[in-house]
Amino acid sequence: MTFDLRQLTAFTTIVATGSLGRSADALHVTQPALSRTIKRLEEQVGAPLFERHSKGMQLTEIGRALLPHATLLLREAEHATEEIDAMRGLVKGTIRVGAVGSIASQVLPQAIGEVLKKWPTLHVHVIEGVWDRLTDALVKHEVDLALGMSVADTDEICAIGDCRWEDRSHVVAAIGHPLRNNPTLKLADTLTQQWAMPPQGTGPFEQMRQVFSAHGLAMPDIAVETRSITVLKSLVTRSGFLSWMPEPMYDADHQARLIDALAISGVMASRTLTAFRRRHGILPDPAVKLLEQLRLLAVAP
Repeated sequence: MTFDLRQLTAFTTIVATGSLGRSADALHVTQPALSRTIKRLEEQVGAPLFERHSKGMQLTEIGRALLPHATLLLREAEHATEEIDAMRGLVKGTIRVGAVGSIASQVLPQAIGEVLKKWPTLHVHVIEGVWDRLTDALVKHEVDLALGMSVADTDEICAIGDCRWEDRSHVVAAIGHPLRNNPTLKLADTLTQQWAMPPQGTGPFEQMRQVFSAHGLAMPDIAVETRSITVLKSLVTRSGFLSWMPEPMYDADHQARLIDALAISGVMASRTLTAFRRRHGILPDPAVKLLEQLRLLAVAP
């Protein structure tokens, strides 16, 4: 079955907007013309793709099955056009990458800087977030590389084995936090403090849970949950909260004497971080250039 990219564009736009009217406006076509385009696609597929309701358009089971393939085909076509145009000197290529805060704080900026020295016409789009957000962005083609904690491959994404890093995480607090006055500070002493963390189920939260469990302690009460690295660090520096962070993420704050690890003996955890790509499809050339630089910054296998 051969798909028309214009039909797939119409299809995915309706999915995104939920209505023919909004989609027609977005695509600068009339509603009847858009309806005919979708009708032709449905005839080609051999089944309805949408259920029409008074509140909008909803995907049928066949439509839901087509959506990820349509998204992949459109993205691959976009990458091909972008790469060819970049080679012809018409437009800039785009690197689309996502990273957890630890990598986004040190490794990724170094790699981007080196890439742009060699290819100054490239444009870079970065998403920073916890790992579940990044895997979702990778699957949805919002990014082409995701840099985060080492986890098992899935049917949709796979690790790039020669592109790995290590980091260490600690309980952190503001430089002037009262707990620093305790010369025999223990992990149990942090249980009465206010904590700010990424949500339960994220890598940092689960790593911290393992550390507390290894010391025979339940998790402290988490007063604030947020995926924002900026909010986390502001709560630590400005409001006296404790948090659990990898060293690269607060390195600049440490240099500025704002945040540092608490001196608690035996309380540290290391983890492996790696680069991931989609299992299927071609890695765009701009992403390949970034990956080559990331490999130079990776730890030896």
